[in-house]
Amino acid sequence: MKRQTLKVLATVSALTAILMLGACHKKTAPPPPPPPPTAGGPTASISVSPDTIPQGQSATLNWQTSNASDVSIDGIGAVQPSGSQQVTPTDSTTYHLVAKGPGGTQEATTRLTVTPPPAAEAPPTPSPTEQDLFGRSVKDIYFDYDKSDIRADQQASIQADVLFLNQHPNIGFTVEGHCDSRGSTEYNLALGDQRATSVKNALTSAGISSSRVKTISYGKEKPFCLQENEACWQQNRRGHFIYQK
Repeated sequence: MKRQTLKVLATVSALTAILMLGACHKKTAPPPPPPPPTAGGPTASISVSPDTIPQGQSATLNWQTSNASDVSIDGIGAVQPSGSQQVTPTDSTTYHLVAKGPGGTQEATTRLTVTPPPAAEAPPTPSPTEQDLFGRSVKDIYFDYDKSDIRADQQASIQADVLFLNQHPNIGFTVEGHCDSRGSTEYNLALGDQRATSVKNALTSAGISSSRVKTISYGKEKPFCLQENEACWQQNRRGHFIYQK
């Protein structure tokens, strides 16, 4: 009985050894491959140099991106992922860059200030000459029909003329006597002379030297208005001032 028990134990030990030997020669399964790396998001930067220019000049845009497959700049369009380009805008401009890639979208901006050209200086206005001032300031004196005396409503014009002439004592001038078209040539020449003399007398009475004043009569020969009506005749009945160089 003891011998039989030993035989069973030997058999079990042999089987165990066989099983262990088989297990040692079995291949071990390889570890699983690592997961693919996750794509990073794009990076983007843009700058302009110089950042301020006078109108009509150029500046240089510089940009750089990474992890981007689609890059564009507003106003320029699609561009390379990194690069530079000259720009000449007419007005101040903000350049907006958009970089897109598998990992998302990134944006960047830069501002270029354009200064307008300086305003052209207006040419200096020439100072008016004495003759210009005379023409603007000295007013003709008007008369009633067939009259040569200074009307009351013309006294203000006489006073204004005297004021200007006193302020410009070196100016000499001629007073022309004019008439309307009615009456003979001879009559109107005489009447024109009386009107010119009346104006001269009014000026010299107010202090203007008579040596500065000449008189001449044109009668009805040089009308200012050619229509035959009272409005035109009134314009022609005058003492007219002419600047003398």
